[in-house]
Amino acid sequence: MARKKREQKTITKKLLHKYRLVILNEDTFEERVSFKLTRLNVFILVGISAIVLIAFTTLLIAFTPLREYIPGYSSTSLKRNATALLTKTDSLENAIRVNEQYYTSIRKVLTGDIEALEFNRDSIREAVFNKDELNILPSKEDSLLRATVAQEDKYNLFESASTDGDFALFPPVKGTISSKYDVNKKHYAVDIVTEKDAPVKAAADGTVVFAEWTAETGHVLIIEHDNNLITAYKHNASLSAAQGDLVKAGQVIAIVGNTGEFTTGPHLHFELWSNGYPINPINFIDFE
Repeated sequence: MARKKREQKTITKKLLHKYRLVILNEDTFEERVSFKLTRLNVFILVGISAIVLIAFTTLLIAFTPLREYIPGYSSTSLKRNATALLTKTDSLENAIRVNEQYYTSIRKVLTGDIEALEFNRDSIREAVFNKDELNILPSKEDSLLRATVAQEDKYNLFESASTDGDFALFPPVKGTISSKYDVNKKHYAVDIVTEKDAPVKAAADGTVVFAEWTAETGHVLIIEHDNNLITAYKHNASLSAAQGDLVKAGQVIAIVGNTGEFTTGPHLHFELWSNGYPINPINFIDFE
């Protein structure tokens, strides 16, 4: 026990034993600076210096761009760009998915390649048209408009169309229906026989999404409208609108013709689609 105490006193004495650190001028041996030190002071000074150096290095790495040069650390800007790219990628995927569905609907309009479905007139009316907005019976303004248009030449527009908020589809041509809408025969349209070179007018306001020639149906024009509606006009002699054009209801968009392999004479093949499925135009438009 006594020996142990003596050893502790010896260690304490060594730690507290004073030394002098002197800095001399090498040429004159003149004393320039001197310090009184103990082993304990040196240990404490070295420990504090090490802690300060480690803390400073950590802060330097954590809050300065230098950390990007250390293996294992990623750049903040790189993370930010990666997050932005991930968000854009997700948005682009959704946009592509929507566009694919839209192009599928357009393809169906062109080819008529859909499953034969039985449509209930009342259910279609409720699904496609808002009852509060739909007015099947001609209004007074509509009757006056029809009378005015009948006297106008083929290149005039329906400038006096009613703006009361009632949604209505206007007949693209007037004539006799030679072939009715028939799901069983995959004839998702009505064929209207009319005078050759008669003007074909837009059934409603919309954007032309397709205006090209096809071997089967000749000059074809497709318009996208509000309420997820699409109208198609086929077998035209010529087109007066191009893809991307904004058209108004009643605007002349084509001329009735007899083009394409599937035609049987001058007529308009008219289709009405909602959400990618055809509906009978006769339910909503008076062609005669």
